[in-house]
Amino acid sequence: MTTEAETVVIHTDGACRGNPGPGGWGAVLRYRGRERRLKGASENTTNNRMELTAAIEALAALTRRSQVRLVTDSKYVLQGITEWLPSWKRRQWKTAGRQPVKNVDLWQQLDTLASAHAIEWAWVRGHTGDEGNELADALANAAIDELLSGRAATTETG
Repeated sequence: MTTEAETVVIHTDGACRGNPGPGGWGAVLRYRGRERRLKGASENTTNNRMELTAAIEALAALTRRSQVRLVTDSKYVLQGITEWLPSWKRRQWKTAGRQPVKNVDLWQQLDTLASAHAIEWAWVRGHTGDEGNELADALANAAIDELLSGRAATTETG
């Protein structure tokens, strides 16, 4: 059994001002008492793309196979990765209605990155005081603010 101390705990969030519009993503990675914060932004995107990007960038930041608990407030991300993905792949990235899967480029990236780790996917209701979720949300919104002010929006701290 893996202990909490051996697990990388990741909180992710995406934000968008307008949908589509300028968007940002944030991720907080915690492992053995250390914290790493990631954020980035895009000029014209959707909230769902930012939610996916947050998970992708967080997993891409891991340097070796890890036990991960990834916490998101996005049911789109959670259901997509845990429920819908196997069917999409069986149908060559088509929905049950035979339409192309939206954001397929990001889903494929997430699928590849997720397969390299042992991940427990978890959902938390957004904006309800969960400390990790609130911090990821603040990072996503800070990235949008930086983008809109003309500053570099992709940064890392910690």
